[in-house]
Amino acid sequence: MNSRRLVVESLDITAEQCPMTFVKVKVALHELAKGDVLEVLLRGEEPLRNIPFSLKQEGHDVLSIEHLSDDIHKVIVKKC
Repeated sequence: MNSRRLVVESLDITAEQCPMTFVKVKVALHELAKGDVLEVLLRGEEPLRNIPFSLKQEGHDVLSIEHLSDDIHKVIVKKC
């Protein structure tokens, strides 16, 4: 199934620095209903390592991680 069709909200944190990257993702997920899907655009190695790991630790499903360009990635996460 194409995760793009499931996305309820999109969040661009490419201009943010840790720890604000995860704080913004957490706030965005809090506003969604269980089962909703959030698309997160992020920049850099640290958020790419930490955000998917932290989301999994909190019990959410990381559906995909896609390299877009340079050091920008798209993470698709389902709120659980």
